[in-house]
Amino acid sequence: MHWPTHAYIPGVNARHPESAFEFVKASVNDSLSVVELAQCSAFQHGLRYLQNGYYWEAHEVFEPVWMVLPEGSDERVFVQALIQVANAHLKLAMKRPKACLRLCDLSKDLLTKNDVRALMGIDVAIIREMVERLEAKTV
Repeated sequence: MHWPTHAYIPGVNARHPESAFEFVKASVNDSLSVVELAQCSAFQHGLRYLQNGYYWEAHEVFEPVWMVLPEGSDERVFVQALIQVANAHLKLAMKRPKACLRLCDLSKDLLTKNDVRALMGIDVAIIREMVERLEAKTV
């Protein structure tokens, strides 16, 4: 597992070099199945980053996974929700609670677009709970 030197917060600290996550993103290609994408380094790093406060970094490595998932698939919608959850956390870290709440609403909408309990090896309820905890921090 590669841990970033710091959690980037726009307007607060230095952005990572452009190539900082290329080796992680390189684990993604459009020939991978959904199962393989769920196990690839980019998705797994994104999950760990999200869980450990590296929100900008999570978005950065989730995005290539989202881009190659089949258009309209439950998995693509789910990864989009993960990206928005990371963005919501980042907005709160940037002291922008209204933007955070808007992204929480968007995330909840995405997480309810399907009636699936787990996607890409993740219990969807855990992500919903993460959003609820985040919303509670904005009050």
